[in-house]
Amino acid sequence: MLEQHTIKLLIQKALEARQASYSPYSNYQVGAALLTSDGQIYTGCNIENAAYSPTNCAERTAFFKAVSEGKRDFEAIAVVGGPKDMEISQYAYPCGVCRQVMMEFCKPESFQIIVAKSTEEYEVRTLQEFLPEGFGAANLDCGK
Repeated sequence: MLEQHTIKLLIQKALEARQASYSPYSNYQVGAALLTSDGQIYTGCNIENAAYSPTNCAERTAFFKAVSEGKRDFEAIAVVGGPKDMEISQYAYPCGVCRQVMMEFCKPESFQIIVAKSTEEYEVRTLQEFLPEGFGAANLDCGK
């Protein structure tokens, strides 16, 4: 389990990342902060596209940045989101595609997902709680 100061740091980094959101269509800004096993933090924001399909969520942006730099072991991710220029009043839970990306790189029973409205109001759950019976490399019997 993460220490409270680490949780708050991740939430703060996610709130900062949210400010870079490119969301001209939905005006729903999301930020994420991903903690690697060696203590590094990678941030991401949602990036929309007029064609919608190429849109990328904040969580995947953070994962893809980390993976592109050789990181493969992750401890936790914090996610915050809400309408532009408004106080965050709801939790921004990871979508199904983001949960599947997490399944590819994380241990479901120990990877922690923090959804937050602020550094004082948040929930922490494991990936397994968010994605029970998830599909991963073990299902393909590829020895991973």
